[in-house]
Amino acid sequence: MIDVLILAWQNPHNRGWIPVGRLQYKNNKYIFKYTIGAKRTKDFVPFARMNLDNSYESEELFPIFQNRLLSKSRPEYNDYLNWLNFERDNIFPFDELARTGGIRATDSLQLFPVPEKINGKYEVIFFSHGISHLAPNYIERVNHLNQGNKLYIMRDIQNKFDPLALVLRTDDPPEIVGYCPKFFVQDFGRLIDNNGPGNVEVSVMKVNVNSPLQFKLLCKFSTPWPSKFVPFNDEIFQPIIEDEEEQEKKQGQVLALG
Repeated sequence: MIDVLILAWQNPHNRGWIPVGRLQYKNNKYIFKYTIGAKRTKDFVPFARMNLDNSYESEELFPIFQNRLLSKSRPEYNDYLNWLNFERDNIFPFDELARTGGIRATDSLQLFPVPEKINGKYEVIFFSHGISHLAPNYIERVNHLNQGNKLYIMRDIQNKFDPLALVLRTDDPPEIVGYCPKFFVQDFGRLIDNNGPGNVEVSVMKVNVNSPLQFKLLCKFSTPWPSKFVPFNDEIFQPIIEDEEEQEKKQGQVLALG
């Protein structure tokens, strides 16, 4: 079960995405803390009644995140769960937010899960991004993919928006079917360099032909978890306020990397 999410905010002036918070589920409570990224971004305004230098706990999901879950009363709810590859009676709010990003048309916030080691592997399930910008023939290729089909990663080094961008493509014939989510590409790139391309697998988990484009292609990235690897280890992802467990974990990581 996913228990930590990174909250990212898009700066309206330069369209860049910055990690501004961490939402955790621990001991049956939801805990929200701002990250160092929020302090370093002068344009970011903290949420109402939640200042930067405090930690917040609640037995209920905070409204700003609760409002990003689709209501079970919506007529498309069953289709929505099918697109996400979830069962109706077996869905935890963090799983839904991690899978959808909690994206709303009315703001510039997005959520990403912090991966946990599973049987010695680093695995991330995500929807292919950028499909709406693809040519019609590429979108049609997406519609004809099948569960288990292998996908391939290309570095898009001349991408003017993100030089770390990673493109997803098919094999024969090679056709673009989207992009890896922005906040994973740095870690994906590190893992590719560390483990080698031959030890990285990207596969199709599900194709939703009749869904909105953002839910069309569900993929999985999988590779062995290196012994010294720490996901999202840049300082901007770290909480401003740390508890003792986080401090001990960080110290252990420093010793492991020393």
